[in-house]
Amino acid sequence: MRVGAPAIPVAAATLPNATVLRRLAAMLYESLLLVGVWAALFFVPHLVIGVVWHLVAPPAVLAVHLILAFGLYFVWFWHRAGQTLAMQTWRLKLIDASTGATLTLPRAIARYALSWPSLLFFGAGVLWSVFDRERQFLHDRLAGTRIVQLPRG
Repeated sequence: MRVGAPAIPVAAATLPNATVLRRLAAMLYESLLLVGVWAALFFVPHLVIGVVWHLVAPPAVLAVHLILAFGLYFVWFWHRAGQTLAMQTWRLKLIDASTGATLTLPRAIARYALSWPSLLFFGAGVLWSVFDRERQFLHDRLAGTRIVQLPRG
């Protein structure tokens, strides 16, 4: 059995939406895990390039590399199983809002791209959940995704 998978098969579309508090807690935990992702996919390669070739990439290149490295992490997990490592811990799963299926690659990329402005504009996309009737974040609403709470077991 995969870590984070429910013990019995459950139709994802019938699962309840995860609470805002639970999603925020998972985001906090995810930020801690991203330190490792940052080190492996971003910091170490630039450290090696700096030490071996005495080069430092310009800030724009560093920013694009960071966005791509985090994108690789999130999109791969969302497309593969609908869960990042933190989401597995908190029993959350990201699904297609209309079908309940695991995200297609284009939908996972769209959610990732939409999450940046949603979070960076002072968390406006997260604050959106206060006014949304289903308590969804703005980037989930726009991407057609939903985060559901998996049952214990």
